[in-house]
Amino acid sequence: MTLTFLGTGTSTGVPIVGCDCSTCTSSDPHDQRTRSSILLEFDGRVVVIDTTPDFRQQALREKIERLDAVVFTHTHADHVFGLDDVRVFNLRQKQAIPIYADGRSLQDIRRIFSYVFEAKYAAGGLPQFDPHLIDGPFELWGERLIPLPVFHGELPVLGFRFRKAAYITDFSTIPESTLAMLGDLEILILDALRHKPHPTHSTLEHSLGLVRLLKPQRAFFTHIAHEMAHESTNTTLPPNVSLAHDGLRLPL
Repeated sequence: MTLTFLGTGTSTGVPIVGCDCSTCTSSDPHDQRTRSSILLEFDGRVVVIDTTPDFRQQALREKIERLDAVVFTHTHADHVFGLDDVRVFNLRQKQAIPIYADGRSLQDIRRIFSYVFEAKYAAGGLPQFDPHLIDGPFELWGERLIPLPVFHGELPVLGFRFRKAAYITDFSTIPESTLAMLGDLEILILDALRHKPHPTHSTLEHSLGLVRLLKPQRAFFTHIAHEMAHESTNTTLPPNVSLAHDGLRLPL
C-alpha cells in the first residue's frame, strides 16, 4: 500500500486568497497546500479519503486514472465539495463509485448533492454513487479500515486506521477509547493547524503531545494553516516528526 497526501492545507488552502504573509508568498512549493485529503493505492485499487474542493486539481497532479471508493471523515465543505468530480471515473469505469460515511455524513451528502439522489437534474452529467454506512470496521478489497471516533469541536467525526497507520484530520480532542486503538503504529497522521489554540482543531503542541503519548515510529502533521511555514517549522520538530506536504508519498 502507498499513501499519498493529496492535500495538507486548512479549509482556506494555502496561499490564502488576498494574503501577503511570508508563507502565502513563499517560493517553497511545500508551502502551497490544497485542502486536506489522502490517497491509498493497493493491489491495483485506488481509494480517496475525502473529496476536497481541490479534488480535480489533486487528481490531475497525481495522475489518478481510476477510483474505486471514497471514504469520508465528515462533511464540512473542505472535505466533501469535490465529490461531483468523481463522475469522470463513472464514465471511464462505467459503474457507480462506492462511498463510505457514517450516518450523519450520509444524510449530509444526500442533502448537499440532492440533484444526484433526486435524479431531477435536467442538464449535464450526473455522478453515480453507491452509498455504504460506516458503523464499525469494514473491508475494501481485503484491506481492513477501522473508524476512529474523534471530536472536531463538538462535532463527532472519524479518523481511520489501516495496517499500521492512522489518519486523523480535523480534530480537537480524541477520546480515551480511541487513543486505546492507536498503539503499535508505524505512521500516525494528525491535524496540527497552528501554534495558537483553536476551538475545533489540534495545535502543533497538542499533536506533539499525542505523538509522545502514542509513540508511533513516525508522525506527520496535516491540515496546516498559513501561520506555519514548512521548512522553518520542520527544523523545530523531533527527528521522527514532520509537517506533511502535498504530493508526499509514504509506503505502508
